[in-house]
Amino acid sequence: MKLLKQINSPDDLKKLNIEQLQQVCSELREYIIDQLSHNPGHFASSLGTVELTVALHYLYNTPYDRLVWDVGHQAYSHKILTERRDKFPTNRKLGGISGFPNPEESEYDTFVSGHASTSISAALGMAVAAYLNHEDDRHVVAIIGDGAMTGGLAYEGLNNACSQPNNLLIILNDNDMSIDHNVGGLRDYLVKLTTSSKYNKIRNQVYQAFKQKNLIDENKKNFILRFNNSIKSLLSRQQNLFEGFNIRYFGPIDGHDLPELIRVLNNIKDMKGPKLLHIKTIKGKGYAPAEKSATIWHAPGLFDKETGERIVKRRKDQPQLYQDVFGHTLVELAEKNEKIVAITPAMPTGCSMNYMMEKFPERTFDVGIAEAHAVTFSAGLAKEGLIPFCNIYSSFMQRAYDQVIHDVALQKLKIILCLDRAGLVGEDGPTHHGVFDLAYMRSIPNLTIAAPLNEHDLRNLMYTAVYGNEGPFVIRYPKGQGERVDWQNPMHIIPIGKGRKLKEGEEIAVLSIGAIGNNVAKAVEKAAEKGVFAAHYDLLFLKPIDEELLKEIAENYTYLITVENGVITGGMGSAVLEFLAAHHYTDIHVRQLGIKDEFVTHGTINELKHLCGIDEDGILEAIMEANDTIKKSTKVKLKQKTFNPLNIKQNKSLQQLERAKRKLS
Repeated sequence: MKLLKQINSPDDLKKLNIEQLQQVCSELREYIIDQLSHNPGHFASSLGTVELTVALHYLYNTPYDRLVWDVGHQAYSHKILTERRDKFPTNRKLGGISGFPNPEESEYDTFVSGHASTSISAALGMAVAAYLNHEDDRHVVAIIGDGAMTGGLAYEGLNNACSQPNNLLIILNDNDMSIDHNVGGLRDYLVKLTTSSKYNKIRNQVYQAFKQKNLIDENKKNFILRFNNSIKSLLSRQQNLFEGFNIRYFGPIDGHDLPELIRVLNNIKDMKGPKLLHIKTIKGKGYAPAEKSATIWHAPGLFDKETGERIVKRRKDQPQLYQDVFGHTLVELAEKNEKIVAITPAMPTGCSMNYMMEKFPERTFDVGIAEAHAVTFSAGLAKEGLIPFCNIYSSFMQRAYDQVIHDVALQKLKIILCLDRAGLVGEDGPTHHGVFDLAYMRSIPNLTIAAPLNEHDLRNLMYTAVYGNEGPFVIRYPKGQGERVDWQNPMHIIPIGKGRKLKEGEEIAVLSIGAIGNNVAKAVEKAAEKGVFAAHYDLLFLKPIDEELLKEIAENYTYLITVENGVITGGMGSAVLEFLAAHHYTDIHVRQLGIKDEFVTHGTINELKHLCGIDEDGILEAIMEANDTIKKSTKVKLKQKTFNPLNIKQNKSLQQLERAKRKLS
């Protein structure tokens, strides 16, 4: 880190020559590999953008010039070079820097980028703003890639770019998909010609001369641009998608050739109008194991940097991950029902749909980073009698909300929407926490919404969605390890809309939904050891909610605690309150535990549950406080009653008498 230690901001990069910049690239890679080997993060993507990051900060005047990163896990080099080198060991840790660009963290981070395909639209807005604000010297660059070009929003941005006044530069970091064939001597010649400063200077002079003589206007300019693009396609025997949007296209070039990258960027930097530079990079560049298996090394966890061996802490005798239970169960169901198909938006390994992909490749569809398309594609499959399991991370399902309403629920189509990573997800932070789904799904008609307490429930809910339900069925489950080693239970249909009592209690009842109920069970046991006996109910279904069970609870307990791994506003606790209000249960105290009206930071899942008060300790504290409240309330009522002050036993049974009166009425 001889040179990297001297770089505290991009200004320090500008003092170096090309050879020194190349050395910085090597040191950056070594630093990222070293840090991520013991502090896991998004690995391969950032190794692929080292040269690009150095070139951009070397040529552009950041932060005045705007760099907008798409899929923010490409941006570790960017963070290190922008005053956060010494903070990088805190990456994704509670209280440390975020794993994604965040304007609240640094002025060099222009836009939050935890979800894909946003950079072109955001950068276009900034470029148009620069034009309207007369900031003619401000450059705006969108860096998109790592699969983000499969997202529809990217094409909406491209479509709009040529119709707005801007000088936006889009850099396509192509590390996986083939948009153009990167072969041929003519292609190399055209790249050198079209990125030549002399060529573009002459080209602009000719255009200005024609414009002064009124021989050309914007409409004719676009016509000529399309004509030039057609000639270029004819000569190179290639067609180019981006030039179809009237965006000047350059490339593809080697994104790891730093001198060439700097030359090309410098030549096209001040060109007017929207333009796109296509660079070819290798995901995991500079670390052989990652280059060979980019998918595994996207976020590999702990690893030995010398041997490349990944360090897996989970023992064989430990419970399976929820996503693995889903993946194996899906295959089990599909083996017996040929109508079952599977859909994922670019996450087959993450959601364990790769098992289905291996067993039934013709019935498994990876549609790319395109969540809205995934849902409507599933709707089309369902319309023709197939049974789609559409698996989307909870936070990414937000991107397909309209499709769930319009294309699925409205038509009552039999689609099983499986929301993986529901609840707090840990180190990826607020862009990835799946805490909104219970609230945003609950208001949609025709949906059945359920959350399993454990792996047996997950399997039974999947079975029920296929054989016990005819409309859309939502199953949400958390990230990480389950509860049971014996997860392969014989599956059966669960009565839809029915919850269950897990433990008897007195005065206090704790209501939970989903796997967070396991934290509740532990807290209830600890409370019992302290002499406080709280009941525990698992609702299992949010919609339809078990009103018979809620009536039983309301008539037998005076203090209710609702616990959910999701937002309090509009969630399960809100549904309970709505029921109590509608049925005039006005004398019951309710406390809601969950995610407050705020975005939760990054950290381990256990740290964040503690922060939000939904871990075992937080729930236990709520139970004990409820007990104190009941004691105080009882003392007040004893003082207020005068009908038989000497009969203490009669006064102690006051609350039981009140409940009896409610039942009679």
